[in-house]
Amino acid sequence: MNVLVILIPVSLILGALGLVAFLWSLRAHQYEDLEGDAWRILTDDDQEPR
Repeated sequence: MNVLVILIPVSLILGALGLVAFLWSLRAHQYEDLEGDAWRILTDDDQEPR
């Protein structure tokens, strides 16, 4: 039972940190262009001509 006194607050703090990180990523527009990276993989624009 004494372990629960430590584990419950630790799990709540870690959950809150995960929520804060997710909300930060939403505000930083990390999920704006979900398909752009997939199309950039298929193009050869970043390679130098030989």
